[in-house]
Amino acid sequence: MDAFDYLGVLLSIILGLGMSQLLTAVGRIVRARDRVRVAFAPLAWAAILLLLYVQFWWSLFDLRERSAWTFLEFSAVLLQAALFYLLAALALPEDPVAEGGDLGQHYARQAPWFFGVLLAALAASLGRDLVLWGRLPDHANLAFHALMVAVGVIALASRRPLLHAVLAATTAAALLAYVGLLFWRLD
Repeated sequence: MDAFDYLGVLLSIILGLGMSQLLTAVGRIVRARDRVRVAFAPLAWAAILLLLYVQFWWSLFDLRERSAWTFLEFSAVLLQAALFYLLAALALPEDPVAEGGDLGQHYARQAPWFFGVLLAALAASLGRDLVLWGRLPDHANLAFHALMVAVGVIALASRRPLLHAVLAATTAAALLAYVGLLFWRLD
């Protein structure tokens, strides 16, 4: 077992816990569907997060040949994974019925924290590249980060449900394009 195999275990556990959190919440929503009022934005963000987790895990493959790690380098990667987990904890209610049964109200309550953590995760992603490689990511990757920062800032500035639904749909489309263009194959 090399260094990255060892370090990757903790990262995989955190990502797995985040995915489990989201999938469990969706399962609870489905089971309580007659007592839960659904809303597009929180469910869309849950789907976006699932794709982000897979993309993050997929992108970790680039680190497989890095044999020497410092605590700072690993912490930079770990911070991003931890922030992604926090997004899962905020995206959907743990017990939708006990929390009022309205996903839209839950989303409105959590949106400032959700988008604040999203912005922190984006900063951590850029910081990770600076710590690991000494530079920011390439132009296409940086453009996606800029788009996501814009989404986060707009979402923090507005409470309008329709705008949040449009932001979620736009982000989903952009993320699919991002993954398709930059991360389609493992190299």
